[in-house]
Amino acid sequence: MRLLIAGGGGFRVPLIYRALASGRFAGMVSELVLYDVDPARLQAVTAVLHSMPGGPDARVPVHATTNLPQALADAGMVFAAIRPGGTSGRVADEKVAQDLGLLGQETTGAGGISYALRTIPHMLNLAQLMKQHCPDAWLVNFTNPAGMVTEALLPVLGRKVIGICDSAGGLVQRAARAAGAPLPEGRLDGVGYYGLNHLGWLYRLASNGQDLLPRLLADPLALAAFEEGRLFPQPFLAELGALPNEYLYYYYQRDAAREAMRTMARTRGETIHSQQEELYPRLAAGGADAFRLWEEARRSREEGYLAEARTQGAQRDEADLAGGGYERVALAAMRALSGTGDTQLILNTRNSPVPDTAAAQTTARPAAPEPAIPGLPADAVVEVPCTVTADGALPLPQQAPPEPQLGLLRQVKEVERLTVRAAVEGDREAALAAFAGHPLVDSEALAQALLDGYEREFPALRDLWRPGVL
Repeated sequence: MRLLIAGGGGFRVPLIYRALASGRFAGMVSELVLYDVDPARLQAVTAVLHSMPGGPDARVPVHATTNLPQALADAGMVFAAIRPGGTSGRVADEKVAQDLGLLGQETTGAGGISYALRTIPHMLNLAQLMKQHCPDAWLVNFTNPAGMVTEALLPVLGRKVIGICDSAGGLVQRAARAAGAPLPEGRLDGVGYYGLNHLGWLYRLASNGQDLLPRLLADPLALAAFEEGRLFPQPFLAELGALPNEYLYYYYQRDAAREAMRTMARTRGETIHSQQEELYPRLAAGGADAFRLWEEARRSREEGYLAEARTQGAQRDEADLAGGGYERVALAAMRALSGTGDTQLILNTRNSPVPDTAAAQTTARPAAPEPAIPGLPADAVVEVPCTVTADGALPLPQQAPPEPQLGLLRQVKEVERLTVRAAVEGDREAALAAFAGHPLVDSEALAQALLDGYEREFPALRDLWRPGVL
């Protein structure tokens, strides 16, 4: 199978290549195609792949190109991980919000809306070109904000697109280990998780018919053994009765997060931008040392992840520094979608799958499946456990979230849908409503200031509001 990575100059691409060349994913891909708009980044990443340890049998042929139609030709699977505006765009996403006294984060709050507005048009172009050049291919979307981007693509690709993120799956695996009941590979039996991308809760963790989560939430020592358990006070978790996704730190500890970010010498985006500006030319010229240089930078980047949520001097767990998140989820999904065996993963997909087309044409039309998350729209993209087969991702039913979780989900989902409408239809008023309606903004005046600021940073954003330009 020919695998295309759109955004092939991305920093995490070597993780995918390493996984492709080893273990149960070896032999699945006959050619890896890297597409990127930046030839210098492609050159750097290709140098890393060529210098990666391993003999000839551990190699997958790699082809790099800046021609997207050529890259898509005959692709059986497409991974998308693009970042329009590059890392400097991320800096602006964070700084415009932070300069207005708001949370400055790339996927959560105002920064995530900005990121989505400029990213969705590019992803729609990719989807349309897939329909022309590889209509049978699946799109596995890494591109953030993953939930919003995936929702924007559903009208074009239908069940052929799924969104992935390693955050929810990582939470479940870490919690299961802390509870003394590690989950078998590819199974989520007994797991209850509902949410949107970067906004979800683990509410059940059953083993042998017994829910282990209440005991875990009541055990401060067990909670202290993993990242999410340390982010929130134990009494708070016990009262909540669930384990929040790490990104809920920005909601539950909003003031602390905002203040910690304000006092940092550089934003997370500035740190990564500076690192990559210096690193990529070294990778391209690194020869045999390219992989070593990349691995050192990768580890440094992992060490700084969510630093604003940790006490001074606290370090991430060694297991979390090893990498292996996104690529494991993406390749497990690819394997199942290719018909090599079912698996269960937490994915971003439609809340209620569309009934089978052929069955829907019969006189006895089947009823539409119930939403996986009761209380949210059936056609909304949600993040839930799914069974993945060659037919796609089937969301597994979850219990109805209690208030205020459901209220927060509905509010953020409305923000996501307004953002998608703004990007797809060129509706500036929808963009303003999205900013104003987000719980981390909650102000029409700040919404106007945010959109004005992002338009100054990204002049091309104004083209969205001109019909026929994009």
